Amino acid sequence: MQKTKLLLTIYAAAVATDLLAITNQIEDIRLISKSVLMPILAIYAFIRISRKKETSFLVLITALGFSWLGDILLLFDAGSDNYFIYGLGAFLIAHIGYIVVNRKATYPNTSTSLLSTQKMRYIFIIVLAGSAVVHVLYAHLGALKLPVIVYAAILTLMAISALYRFGRTSHRSFVLVFTGAVLFMLSDTLLAVDKFVETFPYAGFWIMATYSSAQFLIVEGVAVHDDEGQ
Repeated sequence: MQKTKLLLTIYAAAVATDLLAITNQIEDIRLISKSVLMPILAIYAFIRISRKKETSFLVLITALGFSWLGDILLLFDAGSDNYFIYGLGAFLIAHIGYIVVNRKATYPNTSTSLLSTQKMRYIFIIVLAGSAVVHVLYAHLGALKLPVIVYAAILTLMAISALYRFGRTSHRSFVLVFTGAVLFMLSDTLLAVDKFVETFPYAGFWIMATYSSAQFLIVEGVAVHDDEGQ
């Protein structure tokens, strides 16, 4: 317990440092503060989750690893579109990993899951949100239309897979992971609007605030599911 609290404190400090570096435009600090976030969360997951042989844990660590790679590549996004494409690819693989995690970190019983009509209603809302973002971005994407559309589709599927955990895990685990998925969609939406449409005040701050929160909530939600499966 003490180790996990310490790691959460370190993670919060790293996030705060990164946000301050963004606000004050100190790129040298960002090279460190952003690059340590996912490794800290991976160590936290390793200590926090006891059933380390479960597929959900192994894939979660892999997803954090690709998220870390994406973080590093996007640090150099301003220098070349190639870094953005490679970063997009890394995060796409991470989201595929989170889809697998969301399917695995569930209980076998489906009797309390969402009814088919409920699933369709909520899926429609998520797909509508994802489609609206693509619609706004489309005219600004240029040669990146296909990669961004594919990424948006996988991101939307990740959020839907988090929704499908309703009734198949504890309420707390569901809320944590689903909130994380929604924040991930929000973070990527802000990033895309800032990059392709028009920059807005404190864009970097809000992108990283929502992103760092999303990653932690997903990890913690999987850990809570692990706790309650003991």
